[in-house]
Amino acid sequence: MGKEKLHINIVVIGHVDSGKSTTTGHLIYKCGGIDKRTIEKFEKEAAEMGKGSFKYAWVLDKLKAERERGITIDISLTKTKHSYAKARMWPII
Repeated sequence: MGKEKLHINIVVIGHVDSGKSTTTGHLIYKCGGIDKRTIEKFEKEAAEMGKGSFKYAWVLDKLKAERERGITIDISLTKTKHSYAKARMWPII
């Protein structure tokens, strides 16, 4: 029998401004979905716009308007791999 990976689907639902994108972005970072250099880049860019605490949200919030306004406008779909599972995450706004 092959080494089949477990698939985990994650959906994030919550009230407006409850930190869904920030939490999900942080989870993706902690699971190795993006590297430290990318987070440092987001942190620098966010600080330059006066939104330093948004670095993890920017993992998912790609639109210029989302970053300027500090809100998620469109859904984000992403895949990341971990040593024990393949995960799919869908933050629902």
